[in-house]
Formats: sequence, C-alpha cells, structure tokens
Amino acid sequence: MGKTTYKRLKGSQSFRQRLLLATLSSTPIIIDEIRADDMIPGLLRHEMSLLRLFESVSDDCVVEVNETGTRLKYKPGIIMGGKNLVHSCALTRSMGYYLEPLLVLSLFGKKPLSIRLKGVTDDPKDLSVDTIRNATLHILKRFGVPSEGLDLKIEARGVAPEGGGEVLLTIPNVQSLTAVQWVEEGMVKKIRGWTFSARVSSDFEHSMRFAARGVFNNLLPDVHIFNDHKSGPHAGKSPGYGISLVAETTAGCYISADTAVSCGRADETGEIDVERQERKPAEDTGVEIASWLLQEIEKGGVVDSTHQGLLFILCALCQQDVSKVRVGTLSPYGVETLRNLKEFLGVTFSFRPDPSTGTVILTCVGSGLINLSRKLS
Repeated sequence: MGKTTYKRLKGSQSFRQRLLLATLSSTPIIIDEIRADDMIPGLLRHEMSLLRLFESVSDDCVVEVNETGTRLKYKPGIIMGGKNLVHSCALTRSMGYYLEPLLVLSLFGKKPLSIRLKGVTDDPKDLSVDTIRNATLHILKRFGVPSEGLDLKIEARGVAPEGGGEVLLTIPNVQSLTAVQWVEEGMVKKIRGWTFSARVSSDFEHSMRFAARGVFNNLLPDVHIFNDHKSGPHAGKSPGYGISLVAETTAGCYISADTAVSCGRADETGEIDVERQERKPAEDTGVEIASWLLQEIEKGGVVDSTHQGLLFILCALCQQDVSKVRVGTLSPYGVETLRNLKEFLGVTFSFRPDPSTGTVILTCVGSGLINLSRKLS
C-alpha cells in the first residue's frame, strides 16, 4: 500500500460538488480554512449531515474533521448503494440539497439504492422534492438511466424550521452514462404544477393555483396544477405551503421553478416573526413563480438555470464521446461547476455563443467513468 496523496483545497465554496466529484473520481481530498474567519467557523450542520449521508451509501470511506470543523480530510470509499437505508437530514437545508449529489453518486453504486430521507422537504433555497420528481429525474433519463427503479415518493411534507417530512428515493445503477446531443429546445406544449399545504388552510393552495393559472391561461391551453393538502402526521411539524411548476417542451425538455413559504415561528429570538408580518399573500407567490418560470423559458436552453450544474456534471461523466448541450445564460453555479469538473475530472467544455437566440452551446468529451463495482449478473 503506497502513501495516499491528497488533493488540497481551500474554503467552503461548492462543498457538495467537491465531495461528489472526489468520490466519483476516487480522489482523496483535504479542505482547509473552511469558514476560518467567520463568527461560526467550520462545517455547518447540513454539510456534516451530507458527509454522514455519503458515509452511509459507501463502504470504507474515511472522514476526519478537526475540532473547530475548519479542516476536513476525506478519503472516498466504494459506492455501495443498498436497500432500506434511512438518513435524517439536518434541518438547516431542505432535501433538495442532499438529493442532488445523491442522484448522481448512486448511479455508480454496486447495488441499486433505496433510501428514506427525513427532514425538510421544501424551502425557498433548494430544489423542491416535487421539482426533483417531475423535472430532475427526466434529465437523468436523457443520459441513459433506466426509468425502471427510478422514483421519488413523497410520503410526508415537512417545512422549515421543524421539518418532519419523509421521502423514499429509489435509483438504479448504470454501467456508464450515454453521451447526449441535446440542443433542440422545442416549444412549450404543456405546464404542470404541484401545490402543497401542510398544517395550514388549503385556501393558500387555491389562491396560488388561481393566480398562476391566470398568468398562463393567455399563453397556452394545457395547464394543470394539482393540489396536495396534508394534515395530521403526513403534514410534518411546521405550517407552510409551496408551489412547483414544470413546463414540458415538444423536444422533451423540462423547465422548472418552485418555492415554499414557511409560516412557522422561529425560536425565542423571534427572527421569523418579523417576516411573519411582512409575508406576501399566496396569490403573489403564485404570480411570482409563474413569472419566474416564464423568465426561465425566455432565457432558452434545454434545462433551467438551477439544473445547469447537474447537466454539466452528467455530460462530464459520460463515456468518452462528444456531448453537446444548449443552455441559456450561464448561472454562477454553472460556472463554478465547470471549474470543479476541470479540476477533478480534467474535462473542459468549449463554448459557442448563439447570438440569434442568446443561448450558449457547450461541447465536451466525457471522462468515460465506468461503474466497476456494479454486479454484472
């Protein structure tokens, strides 16, 4: 056994991607100076929780964190997958934060994954579980992930600050991902939406649906927004409501927008109480997300700006063939992803702006990652 050489990184930025790409490329990493100068230094609760999640789906991985949490030493193991796993997510971020890296990671596992996540299902920061189910999973299918065994069941809702939600994720494993030529955007043919309310009146949902439909009805006929009112144990521990909208195009692209509003009181400091007085009516939330979806469609591209990072990672992990994708304006998250991909996988993308539509066409040759641990039987 030779001495392990570690890749040295600094800072807390793009922590999820660094962990994901280090694990997939089997690169041991050391991250120094994690929020060293902050009031609360070191790794945050959700970052520690993500490390625990990576530990639970892989075998023989080594995690060492110093006392202040400002230095992390991570040696990836073999991605195992497995059945009936359970993980309680930290309540500081919603499940979208954990699901995004997990979706990519478990494709390269030894066995298919089935895991139950508990915590906050929807918040304004991360992708909502509805969006992941109805948009993100379709993006994976483009890259040759079989739709059999690919599912996300929402069993209970949970809004910040207390959470209490529960989802069941099942993901198959693949030998390798197929390269894509995905530049056709097509025209929007239908819009589907999902609203939810937990521990509050379902009138919030009706207001959001009515307002969102008011925006779309002038533009296309095929608009359906489904409601999901939860009460009792399935409603989680905090009151709140939210909406997720997905536009499907004739070329099979899915563009999404979502948000959630928490009506819960904060701890004794009463921070959220201030927001409580200033909270917008539910109609405004509906109009805002509908307008946001229209903006995302206007920007162009085969995915919306929140999914750019995932799209680039999938392209970079493909077999050694040319992938070509079209995106709208590059988001800061997308740019950060491109840098990380170059650093960990050595994959560089070439850009070609398309001035007629204001979009960018990106081309790359995949790193040819093959799932060696997968059982062939």
